[in-house]
Order: sequence, then structure tokens, then C-alpha cells
Amino acid sequence: LKAKSEGKLAKQICRVVLDHFDTQYSKELGDPWNTVRDLLTSPSLWQYAVLLNRFVYHFELEKDLHLKGYHRLFQGSLPYYPKLMKCYLSGTPDRMPSERHQVGNLKKYYLLNAASLLPVLALELKDGENVLDLCAAPGGKSVALLQCAQPGVLHCNEYDSLRLRWLRQTLESFIPQPLRNVIKVSELDGRELGDAQPETFDKVLVDAPCSNDRSWLFSSDSQKAACRIHQRRNLPVLQLELLRSAIKSLRPGGLLVYSTCTLSKAENQDVINEVLNSCNNIVPIDLRAIAKNCSQDFTFSPTGQECGLLVIPDKGKVWGPMYVAKLKKLHSMGKW
Repeated sequence: LKAKSEGKLAKQICRVVLDHFDTQYSKELGDPWNTVRDLLTSPSLWQYAVLLNRFVYHFELEKDLHLKGYHRLFQGSLPYYPKLMKCYLSGTPDRMPSERHQVGNLKKYYLLNAASLLPVLALELKDGENVLDLCAAPGGKSVALLQCAQPGVLHCNEYDSLRLRWLRQTLESFIPQPLRNVIKVSELDGRELGDAQPETFDKVLVDAPCSNDRSWLFSSDSQKAACRIHQRRNLPVLQLELLRSAIKSLRPGGLLVYSTCTLSKAENQDVINEVLNSCNNIVPIDLRAIAKNCSQDFTFSPTGQECGLLVIPDKGKVWGPMYVAKLKKLHSMGKW
């Protein structure tokens, strides 16, 4: 049965995408690509973290997770790890059942790729700060931000109308009614938000649209996949425009975190380097301490940047791909 199920999964892998990734990532990652490739093409080995919802009492759930061998993520390893946030990991591909959306009932937990918490933690959100989640759907990072602190305003923006519905449902499933008063949801083109709301936010998260390596590998339509790969070269242009808009929306002294779920250097390091080279009021913030403190739970690939981290899937630590970069705005907008 196991062999049959793995055979079924293998058939779903899109050869066009895999060949493209083989060419690109064997150059960019070198030998580690072989391990990453094996794990990305084997969903039966993927791991799922359990982010507890602090707005629900879950003593029994925590007890159950401990019995199943789960352990707390980041416990004591990061100086600014929020006390309110509780995320549990298992060393095996165990997956808790997903909870159904029920109007009026809050979900107890959110299942996620543990690496996707790194951009949220890098923002170092504090109570009362105004924060923008520029590309917020499906809402996991917005939910995670609200596990860290209570912002003055959390502005969740999503340009795609279908994804916007998903975002609204996620917020409704996890956030109690009184706290929803601090959440603003909008459907703006993220590239224009900076001009619409200049120097408004203390913290900005740009979880950019990217060539999502995990989902692209399982594209069911190879013609669409080929088209997607062709369009891939345009993504850095969009990502750069979103970043520049985000910088405009950030107040002087504010922090910005950029993230993607791709291994692609063109969408990660190259985008950040272009911003740093072309914008005279932005400086990189060193993230190497996070990599050092989190190496027990994550495997990092060298990025050549102090401000950029790349989590790559590894045996027993099947998290990522996740790229995270952190920037600070020094003063009002300079020349691009």
C-alpha cells in the first residue's frame, strides 16, 4: 500500500518544473540540491508545525502534543521570542488533522511550515505598533503576528479577490471579535499602497508572490506549468515594485521583512541587493544570530548576505524553502 501511494504521488510531480529546478538549483545550491529535491518530491516526508491560537484555552491539546513527542519551537533560543506564541514541532512527518471553519467558533491551532514563522519573528512586533502585511492571504502570517503582540493597527492587504476571501475566513477562524477592531483588511494593488499611505507603519511584512517551489512541483497541467516557468523571470520585477512600495509606507526608523517560499536567488538575494544598491535610506539588519540560535530546528543554506537567511528542507527538518531578509529605513525617501 505504501509503495502504491508513493507511486501515485510520484506521478503527480510535474516533469517540466522538476527539470527546470534541476537545472537552476543544482547550480545555485550545489550538492545540497540532491537532498532538497528528494524531500520536495516526497510529500509523505513533509512535516507540519502546530501554532496554537492564544485566544483559545488548550491545556488538553498541549498535553496531547507532548504525548505525541512534539516539542516547543525556539524555546529560549531567541532573545525577542514572544512569550505569548506557542508553536510545536514533531521530528517526524506527523500531521494533526485540520480543523473545519465554523462561524462563531475559533480554531485551536494553525498548521504551517515552521520556517514561515521566521519572517514574523524577525519583525519583532511590540504592543501598540502599526503593522502592514502587504500580501496577506491566506492569512497564516497575520494570525502569527497576532500571537506575538497586540498591534495598534494590523493592516492586512490582498490584491487577489479569491485569496482575499480566504484571508477574511482565516482571520474570522482565529481572531476573537473584540480584537478584529484593530484589523483593517484591504484589496489594494500592493505596488500602490506606499503612495496611498506614506510613512504610516512601524513594521511592514512583504511575504511576496513568488514561484512557490513546493506547489509548483505538483502542477497538474504541464502546459500551464511551462507558461508559469516562462513568466517566472518577471516575478523579480513585481517583487521589487512591492518592496519599494512597502519602503514608502514605512516610517523612518521602521523595520521591513521580505520573505518568499522559493529557493530562487533571482527572487531572493538579487531583489534585496537591488533595493540596497538603489535606495539610499535603507540598511540591512544582520540575521545571522537567528540562524545560529535556530540551527537545531532548521537547516540554512549560505546566501552571501548578513541580512538574508534561506531555510532549505533537510532530513528530519523538512522545513522551507523560506527566504527571509530584514531591512531598516533610516529617513524619508531618497532617490531610487
